[in-house]
Amino acid sequence: MIFHRFPPRAHPGGRPRTRRLAGVLAATLVLVLTPFAGPTPAASAAPTLISQGKPATASSTEGGAFGASSAVDGNTGTRWSSAFSDPQWLQVDLGASATISQVVLRWEAAYGRAFQIQLSENGSSWTNAYSTTTGTGGTQTLSVSGTGRYVRMNGTARGTGYGYSLWEFEVIGEFGGSNPGDPVEPTDPRNPNFGPNTFVFDPSTPTSTIQGRLNSLFTQQETAQFAPRRYAVLFKPGTYTADVNLGFFTQVAGLGMSPNDVNLNGHVRVEAFWMGGNATQNFWRAAENLSVTLPAGTIVERWAVSQAAPYRRMHLRGAGNQIQLWNGGDGWSSGGLMADTKIDGMVVSGSQQQWFSRNSEFGSWTGSVWNMVFTGVTGAPAPNFPNPSHTVVGQTPVVREKPFLYIDGTGEYRVFVPALRTNSQGTSWYNKTPAGSSISLSQFFVVRPGTTAATINAALAQGKNLLFTPGLYKTTETIRVTRPDTVVLGLGLATIEPQNGIPAMTVADVDGVKVAGIMFEAGATNSSVLMEVGPAGSSASHAANPTSLHDVFFRIGGAVPGKATTSLRINSHNVIGDHMWLWRADHGDPGTYGWNINTADTGLVVNGNNVTMYGLFVEHYQKTEVIWNGQGGRTYFFQNEKPYDPPNQAAFMNGSTRGYPAYKVADSVTSHQAWGLGSYCYFNVNPGVVNERSFEVPVNSGVQFRNMVTVSLGGVGTINRIINNSGGTANTANQVQYLTNFP
Repeated sequence: MIFHRFPPRAHPGGRPRTRRLAGVLAATLVLVLTPFAGPTPAASAAPTLISQGKPATASSTEGGAFGASSAVDGNTGTRWSSAFSDPQWLQVDLGASATISQVVLRWEAAYGRAFQIQLSENGSSWTNAYSTTTGTGGTQTLSVSGTGRYVRMNGTARGTGYGYSLWEFEVIGEFGGSNPGDPVEPTDPRNPNFGPNTFVFDPSTPTSTIQGRLNSLFTQQETAQFAPRRYAVLFKPGTYTADVNLGFFTQVAGLGMSPNDVNLNGHVRVEAFWMGGNATQNFWRAAENLSVTLPAGTIVERWAVSQAAPYRRMHLRGAGNQIQLWNGGDGWSSGGLMADTKIDGMVVSGSQQQWFSRNSEFGSWTGSVWNMVFTGVTGAPAPNFPNPSHTVVGQTPVVREKPFLYIDGTGEYRVFVPALRTNSQGTSWYNKTPAGSSISLSQFFVVRPGTTAATINAALAQGKNLLFTPGLYKTTETIRVTRPDTVVLGLGLATIEPQNGIPAMTVADVDGVKVAGIMFEAGATNSSVLMEVGPAGSSASHAANPTSLHDVFFRIGGAVPGKATTSLRINSHNVIGDHMWLWRADHGDPGTYGWNINTADTGLVVNGNNVTMYGLFVEHYQKTEVIWNGQGGRTYFFQNEKPYDPPNQAAFMNGSTRGYPAYKVADSVTSHQAWGLGSYCYFNVNPGVVNERSFEVPVNSGVQFRNMVTVSLGGVGTINRIINNSGGTANTANQVQYLTNFP
């Protein structure tokens, strides 16, 4: 049986704007970021509206159409609405402390009878500025007096049987001083502020509290593929009982120096029930730095995922146990990554089309579909291609593991930066003392929702590293990383969306920058490039201390009608890519994808020499998807799908050639190697479209490609050749074609 990504199903949309007493799912602590509001305003001559467009959070929402941001968007046709219970709250972060003189509540029919207006400087300690038990609804203009950065309506008794519902929540006041700016605040490494979307547990936290939070997050995120919400759940060292079922844009991680410092008795799992067992859209989630002991009598853990869902630095205990990489008997899957991970028992790949495993230790492995690649893995299957399709490289030539957050023995938060390893096999931690350096969190600027790019750049200019907390960051200037050895670490798949056609991030041609756990979302105005590593013409060698990119993801369309000519351009030498997914959306919210909507030419351009990619996923770009101009490049595992949506052959022509290669090595290159590469087509808009070849390379002894596969998914469309003019035709009659070596 051929397992393939079936045509995308309709994205679950928001409910109509009607109130339903049954079936309301209340999410605990919902963050919805409003459109980027820019720097905090300067002081006004008189009090003015200071809340519009600022980040808003709420205790719950009635549904996806009634988010917190709708109460501060200046639009009296949109509203926030809570779950139908007490208490509930809505708060706004003004960005800096302000003197508050008035609050205007523009209630919908569902109003608060008893509520307080509360002020806070830190979002946790609150002072009442107004209180009533006889609220009248309608438009209430309330005189208040006090100062605070955060302003909250705290409802304790509803006036109707529904929830609390505000068309607008308006805060009137003024900022003190000439311009409060958006200061680079210091980080207390023992008590950092990780913002509203990070939940930290310790062994004293009641199990019911932990499980309640996990269940609430999963209910909210199970189908939230294109929602703006991002979350991280962190466990301090110790032992817990928990069933962690991960939905979209949720990261779970341990805070130990070793995965074994945090043990969960239960599960860390991903299921595909929301799509009837089909896991081909289970993207964007992560499990890291934990050990898991399955419940008594249970021998199966399930990690049914596709792209951008790393299982990293994990330990699944029990030699008799297994981890299934699919839903188990009733669905398809299209992933994925394991790295720096120990599985005491068996890995069962099931319906996985492709999978990349690096520097891990398995009891055993079983399964293969099209493209399973292993580098530096003990317990990997014997090398064989194509049946089964196991590409095995015994040692990983050069790699640095992803930096991670942990707590040391004194209670201080720190970030560990693993050392560069060469010719390595197995994990960096099991029965080993990890090599690397540790940085106090005091040396990081903690970026929280609402922080401006100007403040982020000011922190970088002060020599700070960056820890992005979960959120969607709409930036109006490019984030510029210029200092050697800077660490940029994201929690909860923190996402940067550049506005006005700018690059989201640039990295100077310096040693040792690490960017990890960040997603780049293209904005509605075309960016020529989303991320650039090194300026054009970069020439320095960084062999001893390369820049590395870990779990860095790119998305064009799906949530917004994004546009970007190129997603990632690497000009520096010696860069290491450690798991990246560059994706032009083939599905999403209405109006965000289509041949002329989410336009994107190329995913990756490599101009630097001696660049190495591990686990490279690039999909659906409209021209050549990877262009490799540098010498000495290496790729270990490549997965690609051609764009689904060329309307006709004329729209998909490279001069006189039908279509574009998925991966092109420039004619001037004399040294390049690649292992385990797959490229698929599914031309569902026009099945008559032909892509001439998937790989295009110069013919010389220094350019070698090993173990390639092309697939016509369901026989919808044609890939004529695998590489140059070699390899069979993948089409309706012969849907899968293999080639073991070129030349």
